[in-house]
Amino acid sequence: MDRGLYDGDHEAFRETVRAFVAAEVTPKLARWDSQRLIDRDTWRAAGRQGIVGLSGPAEFGGGDMSDYRFRNVIMEELARVGAGSLMSSFSLHDDIVMPYFTALATPRQRDQWLPGMCTGQLIAAIAMTEPGTGSDLRAIRTAARKVEGGWRLDGAKTFITSGIQADLVVVVTRTDPNGGSRGFSLLVVEAGAAGFSRGRKLDKIGLAAQDTAELFFDDVFVPEENLLGVEGGALRHLRQHLPLERLSIAAIAIASADAALQWTIDYVQQRAAFSSPQTSRGDPASGART
Repeated sequence: MDRGLYDGDHEAFRETVRAFVAAEVTPKLARWDSQRLIDRDTWRAAGRQGIVGLSGPAEFGGGDMSDYRFRNVIMEELARVGAGSLMSSFSLHDDIVMPYFTALATPRQRDQWLPGMCTGQLIAAIAMTEPGTGSDLRAIRTAARKVEGGWRLDGAKTFITSGIQADLVVVVTRTDPNGGSRGFSLLVVEAGAAGFSRGRKLDKIGLAAQDTAELFFDDVFVPEENLLGVEGGALRHLRQHLPLERLSIAAIAIASADAALQWTIDYVQQRAAFSSPQTSRGDPASGART
């Protein structure tokens, strides 16, 4: 729904997104829901079209785009066809996980990971929630002990969006048992690391195609160079990035509500009952109401 937010560049981008949705999303929605997973080919196609990686640096293939209205356009076009699972998955990747890498990564980490994240070749996730802890981050029990060259990580996470397919998982873990709020760090665990496993692909009431998983870490070695940000700085880093996460949630909600309203309007205008279009409040004689 146009609220005067957009200019010509946004509308030109909308046409690109709409073509991508028609070719890569709408024909696959039923299958994604059935398999509870979005095809990786769709991520790569989105990368080729510049639909993921919008916030990534241009030098790594990203859009280098700080204008959030372009992200809004993507959400609106995905919501329009009922692709809520893909909308949320892309939002996690671009709005929630990517900013941690662009803001906190070392030059080596940027060179290693950002090109794939910007082009849809690498899917990233962030693992905060644990069984029994919910949103109480200070109650996290996943822990990493310092060893030569890095850490040994043990623990479990749950309800992790993109957890089944993620190539990179930013794990919020306790690195200093006596450090209080400064005892937590962000460690990047890469797919294939020994001791890293994925549990159930969880059933959910909604967003069936958005893979949501349990993750397990059994004495996983995480090299020192996979520390993201400052050791002991996880809670501060999380607070710094929460505002954009909250904005993305609001934008998804508005795009979804707009789509639902338009579907309702279309249905009401096309529906016919008692031999006439239902554009009025109904026939008092029949007792029908629209």
